[in-house]
Amino acid sequence: MPSPSSTFCSLQGSLLTLAVLTLISFTYLSLRSLNSPQIHSLSSSPPQITGVAVTTTVAAANSGKKVRETVEEEVDDNDGDGGDEISDLYHNPEVFRLNYKEMERKFKVFIYPDGDPNTFYQTPRKLTGKYASEGYFFQNIRDSKFRTEDPDQAHIFFIPISCHKMRGKGTSYENMTIIVQNYVDSLIAKYPYWNRTLGADHFFVTCHDVGVRATEGVPFLVKNAIRVVCSPSYDVNFIPHKDVALPQVLQPFALPAGGNDIENRTTLGFWAGHRNSKIRVILARVWENDTELDISNNRISRATGQLVYQKRFYRTKFCICPGGSQVNSARIADSIHYGCVPVILSDYYDLPFNDILDWHKFSVIVKEHDVYQLKQILKAKSGVDFVALHKNLVKVQKHFQWNSPPIKYDAFHMVIFASVVPGMD
Repeated sequence: MPSPSSTFCSLQGSLLTLAVLTLISFTYLSLRSLNSPQIHSLSSSPPQITGVAVTTTVAAANSGKKVRETVEEEVDDNDGDGGDEISDLYHNPEVFRLNYKEMERKFKVFIYPDGDPNTFYQTPRKLTGKYASEGYFFQNIRDSKFRTEDPDQAHIFFIPISCHKMRGKGTSYENMTIIVQNYVDSLIAKYPYWNRTLGADHFFVTCHDVGVRATEGVPFLVKNAIRVVCSPSYDVNFIPHKDVALPQVLQPFALPAGGNDIENRTTLGFWAGHRNSKIRVILARVWENDTELDISNNRISRATGQLVYQKRFYRTKFCICPGGSQVNSARIADSIHYGCVPVILSDYYDLPFNDILDWHKFSVIVKEHDVYQLKQILKAKSGVDFVALHKNLVKVQKHFQWNSPPIKYDAFHMVIFASVVPGMD
């Protein structure tokens, strides 16, 4: 029988051997990683790509899984982008350019054909007013080259039900919820596509806040499908990186787009509107009598003159956009259109295209509790910073404009891109 001392020595020898082998293994792996090519991701600066294979991930509609597709294509600065400037306004300009091009080349959407267009389905209620974004999307998706009649070719499925049309017909919230649930249940029973992914490759669009309230009564729809909404608040079940913020754009605009007109912008800041939220009440109370901030505690009456409200955007540097009954406001898109740098004064707001655009490059984002320092914050940015913000703002105007039919890089294409990027990483 071996002695205790010999057993201890044997154990020591085994531990020493294990330590040496571990050290050798780590040394080998370290040397190997030093000699390996650098791996780039969406969050890192991309390499300059010229004539290489571009690898993307596309959601496979016929299996509900992601498949790797290697697309061999020659990529250079003159590969059909039409000379479009892709600047550092994007978090990763080169990845945006390549993924956008890939989306245009192959992405397909299937629109469920069910539902009477004369009731709540298929067609928009209207293309004007505060909720025009919903109407434009419903119309644009039908006019776009992304649409396919073959569901087996689709990467994503559109559920064409409009809560805005229900509101127009006086439908109650309770009945809206029942109508939405019955419609989705009928699609699940009739077609195999929802059950393949439990709805992860399905999406619906609603701009009016009644749509958010109505669909919240259908938990499996909210949890699984992509929600494209104008009210993307973190505190009302909006899920970033799954759901998409729909820009609320009040079209048609009353006046042409502003831009490259810094010398005309002599007012520091401007806001006029209803006091229908706590932050608006505070904003009006603190700043309505200030001589440098043009703050009105109510909407400007049309009796004061034609288009007085819109014209104030033209002569202002910073247009203040506080949240109202919801976190969003059509005033943000108004500010962008008229060339007035938007000041986002709304907490818990997932800004439109936030994963794509760097909002700090063309807007000022202020926490609600900093409203008391608003004037100091804006004055600190009214010089060189304002010039840069204004210049960048003009570049992003095309992303916050709806067109019929849709055109490259407009709001419709950006919403589609924001919806499909998770499947194209």
